Amino acid sequence: MTAILFHQYDSSPFSEKIRVCLGIKKLAWAAVDQPVIMPKPELVALTGGYRRIPVMQIGADIYCDSQLIVRELERRYPDPTLFPQGDSGLAYANALWSDRVLFQAAVAIIFGGLGDKVPDAFVKDRIALSGRPFDPVAMQAAIPHMEAQFRAHMALLSDQLADGRRFLTGDRPGLVDANSYYNLWFVRSAFPPAASLFEDVAHVPHWLQRVTAVGHGDRSSMSREDSLHLARTSEPLSGTVAPRDAQLEGKAVTVAADDYGRDPVTGILVGSSEHHVAIRREDPLTGAVVVHFPRIGFSVQD
Repeated sequence: MTAILFHQYDSSPFSEKIRVCLGIKKLAWAAVDQPVIMPKPELVALTGGYRRIPVMQIGADIYCDSQLIVRELERRYPDPTLFPQGDSGLAYANALWSDRVLFQAAVAIIFGGLGDKVPDAFVKDRIALSGRPFDPVAMQAAIPHMEAQFRAHMALLSDQLADGRRFLTGDRPGLVDANSYYNLWFVRSAFPPAASLFEDVAHVPHWLQRVTAVGHGDRSSMSREDSLHLARTSEPLSGTVAPRDAQLEGKAVTVAADDYGRDPVTGILVGSSEHHVAIRREDPLTGAVVVHFPRIGFSVQD
């Protein structure tokens, strides 16, 4: 049985980011396909309420958010590295650009282009997820601006590739490639006409082909029910709490995202560092699990 369970769905852009990372590392993993919209009963049993995709599960350890999934993959499986130039700090910072600025431009272009073809159930789910209006028809008015923004971002990729390098940081693929790639993949797969925004940008199409060729590693599948059984029959890893959090160790805390999908998750603080926080919680479907979150973009309240 593969150790890495990846809770995802195939059209998820952030799942594609991690699938590319799994491909770079040539890892075996099992896809646990989750619904695109709520309800997601098996997922929230594992996470304690967190509903965003993707989530990685290794035994009874549950890793939320793509930035922490990347960090844990690199910790457990350091070779091949996601940081071939040794620039991990900048690569993680680059994700804030790709996951927020570039991604929001892609979202507006895709759903503005789709307009009233977006299913009502999806719209309602994304309103609940974001806590903000999600109006594809209204997004149409923003398309000219967002297309100009997207093209400007593509010019940054072109500039980076202009010296003939194969990937964004050199001759080997890494996290920076996955960060940018998934946004182009999302545009091309969800609203193909908008792929014209990057198909004629110098150097970008060939780079895109090279990242696509990396693949997704060795993929298999597992049912949601079997993933719950694995959690019930596994023990989570032990952790240590950073000195700055010593007063919270062993106490109940609540963790929540600070941008969207702010569903709070409560548990006992059992691990932390400058990069993550981990809480232990129990659910009848999973037994005791430890749920891990990144520091950046998440609040911790006692």
